[in-house]
Amino acid sequence: MITLDHVAHFVPGADEASAALARLGFTLTPFSEQSHRLREDGPLVPAGTGNRCVMLEKGYIEFLTPIGDTPNAAQLRLAMQRYVGVHLVAFGTDAAPLDHLRLTKASFEPLEPIALQRRISTEKGEDTARFTVVRVPPGAMAEGRIQYCQHHTPELVWQTRWTSHANGATGLAAVILCVENPDEAAERYGRFSGLKWTAAGGARHLETARGTLVFIDRGTLERTLGVSAPALPWIAGYALDCCSVEVAHNAAVTAGAVVRDLADGRFAVTLPDALGGVIVFQAPERGVVRFE
Repeated sequence: MITLDHVAHFVPGADEASAALARLGFTLTPFSEQSHRLREDGPLVPAGTGNRCVMLEKGYIEFLTPIGDTPNAAQLRLAMQRYVGVHLVAFGTDAAPLDHLRLTKASFEPLEPIALQRRISTEKGEDTARFTVVRVPPGAMAEGRIQYCQHHTPELVWQTRWTSHANGATGLAAVILCVENPDEAAERYGRFSGLKWTAAGGARHLETARGTLVFIDRGTLERTLGVSAPALPWIAGYALDCCSVEVAHNAAVTAGAVVRDLADGRFAVTLPDALGGVIVFQAPERGVVRFE
């Protein structure tokens, strides 16, 4: 089963990003340095990055910061020269080896699976969260780091104390990708995931078992959300389900955020420079936002 597991902002400073998120009503996990094994039998080495997360009942949002001098950290710094914001989309999987095989057959030339881990605090002390990540070479997917993530310790990642937010956010419903050619991008992601895409107004949708990828062009993005792409392609942002749109709206206004009310009861928040991108808040029953 394939899901929309998480998205990740690449941000230059954890403190500034954390303060902006707290103002918007999000609960954050503690900062954690990451380590990985580049080969299954290889040594555990620092990844050169650290993160904080907004854990949702369904999915999560990651905020990655370079903290070392490693190839992984260099990729983050290079990506941020294009823009600060979302550069990573992770499909959730329970069978990373099969995803690696499918990517190989589809000529994506995937890298060897990476065993990623980070220390994580629990109510009883500390433990180690472990993941298997399947990536393709840099540039294989022009939109950013598009990968698979298999959680081996989900109980450590989704701790109840971190999934409650003052703004009422509950789930990652969609990710919005602004591209030159939505048909081409949707077809490529279809091959990447093994899923079928559909046309929906001015957008193309790729639906997973939980969460949708939405592909739109620059003009459609500007007409609907009122934001301009700093570069193409641009992972513009994402849609979050929330238990109360009114509560989320009040939190955004109180934070002094740039808010745009949408015609169907949703609203969009343009995030500050420390985070980059846009979030659409919506009631769960609304489904995927329409782009005409």
